[in-house]
Amino acid sequence: MSLVGERDAALELCASGPLVVLTGAGLSTDSGIPDYRGPGAPARMPMTYQEFVSGPAAQQRYWARSHLGWARMRRAEPNAGHRAVAALGADLVITQNVDGLHEAAGTPALVALHGRIAEVCCLACRRTTPRAALQQRLEAANPGWAARHADVAARPDGDVALEDTADFVVPGCADCGGPLKPDVVFFGENVPKPRVERCYAAVDRLAGTGGTLLVAGSSLTVMSGLRFVRRAARAGTPVVVVNRGTTRGDDLASYKVDAGTSDWLPALAAARPGERVS
Repeated sequence: MSLVGERDAALELCASGPLVVLTGAGLSTDSGIPDYRGPGAPARMPMTYQEFVSGPAAQQRYWARSHLGWARMRRAEPNAGHRAVAALGADLVITQNVDGLHEAAGTPALVALHGRIAEVCCLACRRTTPRAALQQRLEAANPGWAARHADVAARPDGDVALEDTADFVVPGCADCGGPLKPDVVFFGENVPKPRVERCYAAVDRLAGTGGTLLVAGSSLTVMSGLRFVRRAARAGTPVVVVNRGTTRGDDLASYKVDAGTSDWLPALAAARPGERVS
């Protein structure tokens, strides 16, 4: 049963023993990246994989928005929550975020469950290339585009609120001319099996060890993250959820703390033996 607000007890539980951390978009809000479902977040329907691969019109719409959104996202810096997670000494950090901020904070054992938006793959030849190189090509093909749309609102995952995209030019793969897709898992697309298996294995190893699964900044609305909470709960592993607002995993949590991750996680990092927040 979820015990809402048990901050001190949750800290004590997570302060020692093995730890696996699952993070979501709420961890990055203090870095200026809006989340999907936190308090005050606007309702939105992100593009699905099926829509993206439906043809050039959908891909034009995606890349026009992403061209503007990623230019902002790539300037984001890790916040106190990211730095604290990097200092926890966790057995594994599983992030649902694609913003690369855990990597920038130096998190040592990390699975980016949904990939990284800083990389691009070709749907034809499967070659993966840096997003920065594509950004330069997009800028060259669409001079003045960013300046004309500088006032559009940012959305999660490197997106913006923009409807008029009809004149945006999208270059193809530099090698084969095929369509390009960010190397992230879209809604309606499966997470690669090896990533899921590595995460399941880390969660399974917590059972019977005095370890804990810590969820930080995720509403657990999609099964991609919720499945690990369910797996831990079935094995009798304690689950701590730290998130502003309710989550889909609250009823499975040993403790639910309604708090910001940038406040709670540094307190945890300071409490774990031998760990320090820089």
